[in-house]
Amino acid sequence: MTPASPSTRRLALLLAGLAMFGPFSIDTIFPAFLLLGERMQVDQVAVQQTISVYLLFYGLMSLAHGPLSDAFGRKRVIIGGLVLFIGASIGCALSRDMTTLLVFRALQGVTAGVGVIVGRAVIRDLYHGADAQRLMSQVSMIFGVAPAIAPIIGGWILLGGGDWPLIFWFLVLFGVVLLLATGKWLPETHPVEARTPLSMRELLRSYARMGSNARLLRLSAAGALNFSGIFLYIASAPVLVMQHLKLGEGGFAWLFIPTIGGMTMGSFLSGRMAGRILPQRQIAIGFGLCAVSAVLNIAYVLSVQQIALPWAVMPIFLGGVGMALIFPVLALAVLDMYPHQRGLASSMQMFIQLMINTVVAGVVSPMLSSSPVHLALGYMGFFALGGSFWYWERYCERRREVLTPIE
Repeated sequence: MTPASPSTRRLALLLAGLAMFGPFSIDTIFPAFLLLGERMQVDQVAVQQTISVYLLFYGLMSLAHGPLSDAFGRKRVIIGGLVLFIGASIGCALSRDMTTLLVFRALQGVTAGVGVIVGRAVIRDLYHGADAQRLMSQVSMIFGVAPAIAPIIGGWILLGGGDWPLIFWFLVLFGVVLLLATGKWLPETHPVEARTPLSMRELLRSYARMGSNARLLRLSAAGALNFSGIFLYIASAPVLVMQHLKLGEGGFAWLFIPTIGGMTMGSFLSGRMAGRILPQRQIAIGFGLCAVSAVLNIAYVLSVQQIALPWAVMPIFLGGVGMALIFPVLALAVLDMYPHQRGLASSMQMFIQLMINTVVAGVVSPMLSSSPVHLALGYMGFFALGGSFWYWERYCERRREVLTPIE
């Protein structure tokens, strides 16, 4: 750790907070979907686009956050992103028609990825090996609370008599707190002498090289598709909670607490495993847990006519544990492929994940959310795809070892 860096615990809290405002922007508004449709006089498919538009621009801009931080420094880019996020959230709160709301949701998406993308580069700037995995796991464990508490907060705001704009005013307040904390406690981990000039031509070349790197694509796809199994339920939360489980605006905790509880448990275990077992073994355990979760989930929904608590969400807890064991190892493996362009590599990895998430939220979730059985099949399918890409990478790795001559 550099002399200028804060304590590990405080850094983990700050980076987790910076990663939180992305999920908060997605999940806090879920309880307001029905109310928002009524106020804007649009159907629920149109309301769902507030998530799809956000994720689309989140993904597109994710290609820029990392390179900007490589060129101008980590702290400056994070602060700039927070300022824009606060402005976009104010615009959402003041919107009175769906078109205006979607424009400001797009601007939120443009800025919301800066915390998690640049935050990963900060971790790798300061730490190496098992230490980096431990901090990444700590951040993931704290960050995992966000998707659980965000819809609960949104539900409290509505149950307390508030209208949907108050949810965005809450995001404004959260952004201001993060801005002040970043200015006070985040060190600049990317010194001037290590920065790379921002050249559009060189940037496109770098992305072309990364986009043609089969190993990076396999690792990124393995993590992104595996996460999509969990994200399918997150994106489908309004339908699952209100229609299938027949709960009200305050019922989102029944889905999100087990889901994120599993992710938090997995992140804790990942930190404990760092330096004690091989990363490949940890990932294999994670995919094994995801497979068991998917089998239990589909067995349950096929055995009943009406899903009910707690059995409908218990398998997802196990899937969250498995996913969180997998993520830190894959994320660090991608960053380690480009030690001089960690911001760029983090952006590329996030772009792939967010483009897949956009398809899940805008296409797959509306197609599958009408049936618990279809959701369970989609959950299993994404886990299977993620595992296939990981075992493809392991196969290629073993082939490289065989073909590499021993000196």
